[in-house]
Amino acid sequence: MLLPVAFFAVFFAWPVVSIVERGLRPDGHWELGRFGETLSSPEILDVLWFTLWQALASTVLTLLVALPGAYVFARLDFPGKRILRAVVTVPFVLPTVMVGTAFLALVGRRGLLDELWGVRLDTTVWAILLAHVFFNYAVVVRTVGGLWSQLDPRQEEAARVLGASRRRAWRTVTLPALGPSVAAAALMVFLFTASSFGIVQILGGPAYSTLETEIYRQTADRLQLSTAAVLTIVQFVAVGVILGVHARTVRRRETALKLVPPERTARRPRGAGQWLLLGGVLLSIALLILAPLAVLVERSLSTPTGYGLDYYRALQHVDDNGTFLVPMTDTIVNSLQYALAATAIAVVIGGLAAAALTRRAGRLVRGFDALLMLPLGVSAVTVGFGFLITLDEPPFDLRASWILVPLAQALVGVPFVVRTMLPVLRAVDDRLREAAAVLGASPWRAWREVDLPLVRRALLIAAGFAFAVSLGEFGATVFIARPDNPTLPVAVARLLNRPGELNYGQAMALSTILMVVCAVSLLLLERLRTDRTSGEF
Repeated sequence: MLLPVAFFAVFFAWPVVSIVERGLRPDGHWELGRFGETLSSPEILDVLWFTLWQALASTVLTLLVALPGAYVFARLDFPGKRILRAVVTVPFVLPTVMVGTAFLALVGRRGLLDELWGVRLDTTVWAILLAHVFFNYAVVVRTVGGLWSQLDPRQEEAARVLGASRRRAWRTVTLPALGPSVAAAALMVFLFTASSFGIVQILGGPAYSTLETEIYRQTADRLQLSTAAVLTIVQFVAVGVILGVHARTVRRRETALKLVPPERTARRPRGAGQWLLLGGVLLSIALLILAPLAVLVERSLSTPTGYGLDYYRALQHVDDNGTFLVPMTDTIVNSLQYALAATAIAVVIGGLAAAALTRRAGRLVRGFDALLMLPLGVSAVTVGFGFLITLDEPPFDLRASWILVPLAQALVGVPFVVRTMLPVLRAVDDRLREAAAVLGASPWRAWREVDLPLVRRALLIAAGFAFAVSLGEFGATVFIARPDNPTLPVAVARLLNRPGELNYGQAMALSTILMVVCAVSLLLLERLRTDRTSGEF
């Protein structure tokens, strides 16, 4: 636990505490009366209520739509499965600003729905909820489907032999085994939607505001650091309570599971029910995932003179007004380098944390489990500002170092590594480790020979998630990325904020490149994780 604790203390707790102290202690004296003033404001109470209920609604809607997809990807085998699995993960790496823009082109004024049927959903809560499903679909499919594909189907078949109906066998055998993964996925979706920034800002308009957008408005527009500090503490406490409850309830339900290679559980659809389910999942993916992505591609090719590659060619030139000091093609290389470094950091920190949480018990460890998830629920705006304030003097003078961006990106990647690996690590039967120890294996060799083969697939999925999250991280990176080394999401946001058709077209082209890079990377990961020798785990 030492390295993960040190990492979070320096790169998360310290920046957040520094921002709060500047807001509530501007003259060296604590101004605690700001809590009453802020939390009694009707405007702030409306923001808190909307943040809560839209996050709950988004989580429920995402689970309803994505759980059938998790089953299809885990249990059914069909042509194009690996490619489609990579495609559904692409939305998760897109900047939230870009997701909002894509849905605005789809459901907004002069959007696809408006042109076809005269239907507009912009400035309504439905646009926000659908965009959240689009963004978080992969979280449920990857987190729940990853474990579901490794559950031994013979356990459910044994219940059927003993007289249980198909529904009862699933409810009493499979559902309890999936409980921790479903809870983990629901938790991540809730935290992401509760802290939604770009999506709400673009699709909600002035009528809707979440805690995240309000913190940004109080900080960047009004310079009210005291109000922003109060809202940050409220957000911090709420997330901590949710994570504490989650850690207690999920821990009690996790038991040793019998895991098998995923290729042994997937089979061709059988019966009308499975074919109908597969068709329904493919239709939902086409409407919710592929349609917004297709809009981005179409806009990147649509030029004033017709369809062409003009916007892509413009990316090769340096910006004339000095906003970007390097060609956009160099930005792609920068993003990949940052994402790879952030993935390495997240896998090391998250892997050590997951191992510690598996082997130890007690309140301290449960509290550490909750701490690891806090970066998903605490304002990225606060973290980004905190980096600028704290990491500018020895012994952590990193403002001029390239590693600052990967460190910020890794903060968001670590929770995904932990939540992906932890259910599988806890499912490993301790008797396997004990047998290895009896035969003379050291703890390191026992882990290498027993745990690693079982968690290898989860580790690869965790690395893929960390890479995808790092590639699309925007909230904190926008404050610390330098003009001569921007990331793809930062470059897209800056282009969208500048007027002109050329800037908008370049933003669409850059977003399309981001989608392609992510899809290729995730497809390679799919090939890697299925390239294994056969045999019992």
